Amino acid sequence: MKFASRLHQIPPYLFAEIDRKRDELVAKGVDVINMGIGDPDQPTPAPVVQAMHAAIDDPSTHNYPPYQGTKAYRQAAADWMQRRFGVTVDPNREVVSSIGSKEAIHNTFLAFVEAGDYVLIPDPAYPVYRTSTLFTGGEPWGLPLVQERGFLPDLTAIPTEVAQRAKLLWLNYPNNPTGAVASREFFAEAVDFCRQYDILLCHDHAYSEMAYDGYKPPSVLEVPGAKDVAIEFHSLSKSYNMTGWRVGFVCGSALGIQGLGQVKTNVDSGVFKAIQRAAMVAFQTTEQDLQDLMQVYQRRRDIIVAGLQSLGWPLTAPKATLYVWAVVPARYTSAEFVTVLLEQCGIIVPPGNGYGAAGEGFFRIALTVPDERMLLALERMRQAGIRYA
Repeated sequence: MKFASRLHQIPPYLFAEIDRKRDELVAKGVDVINMGIGDPDQPTPAPVVQAMHAAIDDPSTHNYPPYQGTKAYRQAAADWMQRRFGVTVDPNREVVSSIGSKEAIHNTFLAFVEAGDYVLIPDPAYPVYRTSTLFTGGEPWGLPLVQERGFLPDLTAIPTEVAQRAKLLWLNYPNNPTGAVASREFFAEAVDFCRQYDILLCHDHAYSEMAYDGYKPPSVLEVPGAKDVAIEFHSLSKSYNMTGWRVGFVCGSALGIQGLGQVKTNVDSGVFKAIQRAAMVAFQTTEQDLQDLMQVYQRRRDIIVAGLQSLGWPLTAPKATLYVWAVVPARYTSAEFVTVLLEQCGIIVPPGNGYGAAGEGFFRIALTVPDERMLLALERMRQAGIRYA
């Protein structure tokens, strides 16, 4: 018995490897500070948990849910889009529930990508964009995200023959792993590009609420006419500390939602109704309560940025996401530097090239450990003599 040939194209999932290394070190008695994965360590808000308890006790939640999400959940998602972005989406034709974002991202490839199609993927990026391209027989075309352009892709650099064969353009702002943000003007440029070449624009907006210093990230669907060519992926995982709940939604282009929905009816059975009810409570989180959640991560961001700056790092605080994207010292590759942090300091962070070739020369820090552990990590680096220059 042997694996399908497609598996030989797919490397081990980056975060699964991080978990493996952590478990090995813990087994050896090492006090590991794991800043590798964007998994919030704060509890899910109490009203959401309470709503879940009540929903579980209701027998009407115990049967199969509608594939596309309950009508009430889709309406709640549409109402949230209107309140948050001023965007109107039809809950019946332009919204579908999702099991977080990861499955919806992969299912979108199944709906639209055939062998030989190009998929336009940022580099560096969330690894699932590339692996799903390979799983569906598509050809990934990397769009380098460079610091000089604010980690925004240069759409004018895409060859015409590539654009004509492309099916999907993936964007993700606020961005994982770089923490970069995008303006409405950039989104308008992307919408025009996709309209010109008949490409589905897929905006992964998983970090829409994880922003600091008063910044509010825009939606691509705020661009006039964007619903003709764009769908947007929303997840409750990061914003409401609900990574384990696996719930989100996708909205936008009716054709995009139709394709995604058709795949979903054949590969999954929807989101547990009780979770959908609890998620509807999360959508009602007040701005003040949300900012209280974000203050935890903003404080951690400030600790890491100030600490690395004190060790010589040239660094500007990101406006959004759970991450700090930092340059490795010039004498190291990304892999070499994260190995030094692991072996000398017991610190786990992923190398930048784990997100794509253009991530070489960087590493990513996740703001998902308590303040005192972050301060300890910085002190370990200081004692080990690890500095930028």
